[in-house]
Amino acid sequence: MKITLDWLREHLEGDYGVADVVATLNRIGHEVEGVENPAEKLAGFRVAKVLTADKHPQADKLQVLTVDTGDGGEPLTVVCGAPNARAGLVGVLGLPGAVVPANGMELKVAAVRGVTSNGMMCSTRELELGDDHDGIIELSADAPIGTPFADYAGANDPVVDISITPNRQDCMGVRGIARDLAAAGLGTLKPLAIPAIAGEGPIATEIRTDAPDACPAFYGRTIAGVDNSVATPEWMRRRLDAIGQRSISALVDISNYVMFDLGRPSHIYDRAKLTGALVARRATDGETVTALNGKDYTLAGDMTVIADDSGVHDIAGIMGGEHSGCSETTTDVLVEIAYFTPERIALTGQALALTSDARSRFERGVDPAFLDDATAIVTQLVLDICGGTPSAMARAGEPPLATKTVDYDPALSATLGGIAIEPAKQRAILESLGFGITEGSPWRIAVPSWRRDIDAAPDIVEEVTRIIGFDAIASVALPRTDGVAKPTATAEQMLERRLRRAAAAAGYHEAVTWSFVSEREAAPFGGGAWSLANPISEELKVMRPSLLPGLLAAAARNQKRGAESIRLFEIGRRYLSDAERPTLCIVMAGDRSERGWQAGKAAGFDAFDAKAAALALLDAAGAPADRLQVMEPVAEAGVWHPGQAATLRLGPKAVLAEFGALHPSLARHYDVDGAVMAVQIFLDAIPAKRASGPARSAFTPPALQPVRRDFAFLAPDSLSAADLVRAVKGADKALIIDARLFDRFAGAGVPEGQVSLAVEVVLQPAEKSFTEAELKAVADKVVAAAAKAGAVLRG
Repeated sequence: MKITLDWLREHLEGDYGVADVVATLNRIGHEVEGVENPAEKLAGFRVAKVLTADKHPQADKLQVLTVDTGDGGEPLTVVCGAPNARAGLVGVLGLPGAVVPANGMELKVAAVRGVTSNGMMCSTRELELGDDHDGIIELSADAPIGTPFADYAGANDPVVDISITPNRQDCMGVRGIARDLAAAGLGTLKPLAIPAIAGEGPIATEIRTDAPDACPAFYGRTIAGVDNSVATPEWMRRRLDAIGQRSISALVDISNYVMFDLGRPSHIYDRAKLTGALVARRATDGETVTALNGKDYTLAGDMTVIADDSGVHDIAGIMGGEHSGCSETTTDVLVEIAYFTPERIALTGQALALTSDARSRFERGVDPAFLDDATAIVTQLVLDICGGTPSAMARAGEPPLATKTVDYDPALSATLGGIAIEPAKQRAILESLGFGITEGSPWRIAVPSWRRDIDAAPDIVEEVTRIIGFDAIASVALPRTDGVAKPTATAEQMLERRLRRAAAAAGYHEAVTWSFVSEREAAPFGGGAWSLANPISEELKVMRPSLLPGLLAAAARNQKRGAESIRLFEIGRRYLSDAERPTLCIVMAGDRSERGWQAGKAAGFDAFDAKAAALALLDAAGAPADRLQVMEPVAEAGVWHPGQAATLRLGPKAVLAEFGALHPSLARHYDVDGAVMAVQIFLDAIPAKRASGPARSAFTPPALQPVRRDFAFLAPDSLSAADLVRAVKGADKALIIDARLFDRFAGAGVPEGQVSLAVEVVLQPAEKSFTEAELKAVADKVVAAAAKAGAVLRG
């Protein structure tokens, strides 16, 4: 929402500047995103008069001008190529040092074909004031010479860009902003002038609403004999231009002006293009309309339209149709002011992916009591600017005008809002915001029709405290018990902190992605269990079923910016149908190691890198990484590359993590080049540590050295090496402290379909060294355990 200081003064009387407005808006909850003064880019340009214009001695198309700058000094010599440059013309001179807005060129004193030029006479395009470039600007002959052009053109009017929160529909117009500023003490809100228009005769085009649930009220009147060829008044055009609205025609500009001034969209139809009655109704499935943006839209039966006997003219509350728009030849019009159900507008806009200034107001909820007055204001502007004869007012349907009341205790400002405010001050604030007060125990507060966001007493607390300013809340230390403070972080929080440090220490970069994704991004993971009915964007509609979509999108962005090695991780929540699941996710893409004279070519990541990362992080989390079983993945088809992914489990059902290469089609789906490895660790599946018992005795290293024995087994190539190592390690849990695979061989000497697996077994003697008999007994247990797993000792 943009406003200008001059426009604000139309509604707010007082002695204030742009700095006061910005500070007050930020204090009362309206974040100012920026302030821009158009005068700044016109610095160095001033009104000047051409005294003489002579042909350039070295160029037929150039003239040498002498220009009076109004400073009392000698006239300046300026070389100019404009065909309309002549003696007596009053225009705009850019002095040396000024920067031309259109191209950023700094003007300097320079020789042009041997003649020194001290600046430039400017066109409207060069100053970004229009598209005319055929000649220099011609001002009125009585324009004050020497005046800064920004002051003369009324461009010295700062534009304030305000971020309006979705619940503050009343501030989607300049008057709503002025009301809040007045309540904060910046000035006095001026009364809104409502013209009294009797009208002559009944409305010339019947209006009605056939969809009262979607369009409860449809008001309007016709005006005959208008002249739309007249120019929009300078004051209106200047304000619309300042906030980025291009002037189109007088009638269109009037409708736009009222929308930004009062937050009230309207529409003006060319009656000559209407056939029969104008009706608000539901669309028929498959109906089409060409909107003002030139695009065709196919409508559904749950959408609201404005139509006549010939078909649809408007997508109600969102965008008008191209067919019934006003042109310079328009002479008879119909002014329409309607109230549309906000939810219907929002759903239609989302379905059509169509946004507009009208939609942003209707879907938040416009004032249902401001139909008659808005129609009168629009009508009066049409009469003042374009002339004509209005009809009587026509009303179809009834707006929802039920009065909402809230019980309120003034003491809540202290107990709930943290600021003790005198009841009289609270009453003054609420009345300045439009609330009606009936004092008692409790107060009965009547909510104004333009504040559909107010439902309960906490909303009233927010209103009075924000106007006072949240910086008035006293800083009070929380009470604490004596002695050593107890830890405040939960076990889950401590686990996340530990894993975050471990992942960062391992060389992964933390990413924070949106908890919402698009339907397209969620589709490869089975879709989302939860979707927003009214998302801020279709790209942020579904609560993510996995952290992979966000990380893959981040990987794609990094690749497009030249990143050769991508190592990203995120700790967040997956949102499934039964619960939120805390998860750590890693994505690896690109090069694992750089090319070099020792390593040769750059090496990419593989599934074993993902497995190593998963095991290292599970170990950091306190999981029994040495007892985990590697089993098949459980994710949806198309997520993991067949044969290059697996899960880590404690038993057949307790899945702690999944890792491996992502399916190539999934990587392409997110526009990531090359192979992509990923890890997902399910934090809520990691077994919690047992409650601590009696303190353990200090660790005493064994007095005797460990003994190592190597075993080579022949096993089917389908046997998992991890299963074999686990079986060997469990052969004698008292004496065997470790076992690991150190060699795998297939080829000459090994039968087809089998593989040779070499395992190192570590034995730890306790009080005395092992005897040969004891070692043989352990070896027999190892061979037996391996045979049970499906492997035989290699001869």
